[in-house]
Amino acid sequence: MAEEAGTGTDDACVWDERLGWAFGLIADDPATRTAALGRLAEARRQVADALGRFNEMWRLTLPLGAEEQYREPVFLQARQRHHQVQRRSLPDGLWGRPASGDLATWPGLPYALLFLEWEARYPREWTQHAKAWGTKQSLIRDMALVHQEEAIRAKLTDLVEMVVLRAYRCKDREYVRVARAVDSADLRGRLYRAVGSDSPWARCHAGYVLWLLDRPDMPNTPHVWRAWVAGKAAALM
Repeated sequence: MAEEAGTGTDDACVWDERLGWAFGLIADDPATRTAALGRLAEARRQVADALGRFNEMWRLTLPLGAEEQYREPVFLQARQRHHQVQRRSLPDGLWGRPASGDLATWPGLPYALLFLEWEARYPREWTQHAKAWGTKQSLIRDMALVHQEEAIRAKLTDLVEMVVLRAYRCKDREYVRVARAVDSADLRGRLYRAVGSDSPWARCHAGYVLWLLDRPDMPNTPHVWRAWVAGKAAALM
């Protein structure tokens, strides 16, 4: 039994204190990334230990009934400990985002962008140490809805470019939402360059994104993606 780590009300200083080390995950310097991966491994170990303790206390106090169980001190302590260590790890620390309001003002936004950039730049390390396809998908969808300040638009444009230039990965299709949200001459220029590259993956994926940018009413569904990859997009028109 797990609990999500609510992070919607913390300010930027609290986020930085908890997860500031995580920016090392996207560093160019391998030694810096290695150190950050070590921090992450320890954080995830603490989450696993706390979850094990929480589940144990949940089982032991279950006979008390729901009302008494949630008043039992040992159960509450284990629950709180799990909640606390989740907030210092990834991807757990990104869970519990505000369900309403402008995400552009959410202090956790830099860390959501960091998590996506880490997956885009260092997919092997991301997969080995913090693979979370559902979190990736929900974050991409959230980013497509963020109020587009210039710095955020620039970061999201960079992300779309990074993703189309590599081999396709699970949930990458969701980036069409972001591309539509930040559509610009700059983004299209990058996509056209990718279409003209030597990489078959880049040509396929960038071409697909451009095709959908020109067709805002076309749904970005698995069926449409498979038809594009199979060279049968014309049949969808």
